[in-house]
Amino acid sequence: MGTTLYCQSCGMPIDHPEMRGTEQNGSKSLEYCVYCYADGHLINPDMTLGQMTDLVRTKLKEMNMPPSFIDGAVTNLPQLRRWTRKPTP
Repeated sequence: MGTTLYCQSCGMPIDHPEMRGTEQNGSKSLEYCVYCYADGHLINPDMTLGQMTDLVRTKLKEMNMPPSFIDGAVTNLPQLRRWTRKPTP
């Protein structure tokens, strides 16, 4: 079995190529999902970690995920690359 890839912005599994965002050259991203990334750029570059946390929590509740799963998912968000990279000056 292969390693599961997760979006480095929202944490969603992106094992299927159709769930991966796209780079500028049209290739599939290995870091970001289709909802967070397109044409080599984050779709919502000004989104804060707090806003992403709220969005992920809402989406997982809509999917009827158990509270413990939701808590684990949002707890891991700060460790994802989007949120750990230093901004460029």
